[in-house]
Amino acid sequence: MFQTFQQDLDPVGGSLALSALCAALPLLTLFILLGGLKMKAWQAGLISLVAALLVAVTFFKMPVGQAIMAGAEGATFGFFPIMWIVVNAIWIYNLTVATGHFEVLKRSFGSISEDQRIQALIIAFCFGALLEALAGFGTPVAITVVMLMAVGFKPIKAATVALIANTAPVAFGAMASPIAGLEKTSGIDAETLGAMVGRQTPILAVFVPLILVLVVDGRRGLRQTWPVALVCGLAFGIAQFVAANYISVPLADIVASLVATAAIVGLLRVWQPQEQITATADATSTRAEGQAGSAGTSAVLTATGNGSPQIRDSRAEVVKAYAPYLVIIAIFAFTNISAVKEALAQPPWTLSFQWPSLDVANPDGTASGFMTFGFGWLPAAGTLLVFAGVITALILRVSPSTAIKTYVKTYVELRSAIITVMAVLGLAYVMNLSGQTGSLGELLAQTGSAFAIISPILGWIGVAVTGSDTSANTLFGALQVKAATAAGLDPTLMAAANSSGGVLGKMVSPQNLAIAAAAVGMAGKEGEIFRKVLGWSLLMLVFMCALVGLQATPVLSWMVP
Repeated sequence: MFQTFQQDLDPVGGSLALSALCAALPLLTLFILLGGLKMKAWQAGLISLVAALLVAVTFFKMPVGQAIMAGAEGATFGFFPIMWIVVNAIWIYNLTVATGHFEVLKRSFGSISEDQRIQALIIAFCFGALLEALAGFGTPVAITVVMLMAVGFKPIKAATVALIANTAPVAFGAMASPIAGLEKTSGIDAETLGAMVGRQTPILAVFVPLILVLVVDGRRGLRQTWPVALVCGLAFGIAQFVAANYISVPLADIVASLVATAAIVGLLRVWQPQEQITATADATSTRAEGQAGSAGTSAVLTATGNGSPQIRDSRAEVVKAYAPYLVIIAIFAFTNISAVKEALAQPPWTLSFQWPSLDVANPDGTASGFMTFGFGWLPAAGTLLVFAGVITALILRVSPSTAIKTYVKTYVELRSAIITVMAVLGLAYVMNLSGQTGSLGELLAQTGSAFAIISPILGWIGVAVTGSDTSANTLFGALQVKAATAAGLDPTLMAAANSSGGVLGKMVSPQNLAIAAAAVGMAGKEGEIFRKVLGWSLLMLVFMCALVGLQATPVLSWMVP
């Protein structure tokens, strides 16, 4: 039998700063290998996992067996439910590639606007927010990346745009799962927390579309398309604020994404940018290049004014091209109906058990929640995507043999991404269960009134490590409330800041980087994407820290519910 391991957040020489420095070693190793030495992500992940195990055993005195089992639990969680979502999302994409319907989808988006800057707003920001609202956990990035490439974005730019866009909606993602997790650990009502987050992330949302057009087309893009970007951001931000505060916290992103889309379409009816920035034949580089067939599609070639051919798809084929995403939305919407969701959360559809050979207590003696593994095999987003894939195959008339071959091929394509995510989640669980993450958080909590400015950084670290705002809220929610009370700050504000700051760590999380790289067919080049998004992540984090800092003072304290 194994004995209970109780976390000690200050195990190194009685110095919390030194203990936190040791705890940071696995993260520093990961980011240096990934961003500095440009090592492949799966290799960097495995090396950093070993570093986390060594720190856990050597400095934090975690028994070797329990440290290994913590890593095993995290690695398992990395595959299910995380990569289970990604694999099946990419499989659906590959089915549409095999039938040529992704080319149809590309032309359909072009009919709304051929301008890539506007397509980035519609696909990555608006549609991505809708997917985040319904599924979360990497689904928006996995799907919107390939959609962006379908309309002509180069792989690296598609990944960068999708990751940056996946910020403002994250706090209310998966039907407000992060808020629900924060309620459990902070002890503050979910409606109150949702209202407070709804007074932080909507302000961020105003600027994200402006950043997206800047990333797509530089200063020219910002100069020429700022009206539509600003309208998109304002519409999303206002709708998210209203929904979170006065309608329903779980529906905040759904309302915001639909309102923002309607605002863009409405504006485009009366206004267009001076120039159209479109994909050219030599600029269109997708992971489907050379694979997209035309089987099952029906299109008519017509001549444009300059004599170049233009393909006009039939209405039936356009409907088929959109069908996979409509099916995904319908399935996720159905399973999020309260009665259905509650039924699927019960055995035998969802099982919950303590991970074998783990017995870990928090510093206060309570059992760690990270020992419990939830296996929701049926309601898992990845399983729902399997159902969507089967329906998609029927709609697109894909033979069973082709569907199976495509599925196997998808696993082969994603093998390095699977290893990366499993290694990173293994690292996260070792850090969480050994007390390394808690030690980092405890050090930041010692800053007194300055904690108001630092508070979002805790959430950022949590999401950067785990890839999940829900996990970061579970990890640091109680600590935020404890630190706020000790410093005389508002607990609701600090708890909400954890979630709002966390959304900005999503784009630099190795988990999400691996998902984006795999989706664009560039597994192993996560470091290149990391360098593209790191600056934006830190810039927006500074903004969030300043906002929360002001909300903790009389200047903006009126914003706290």
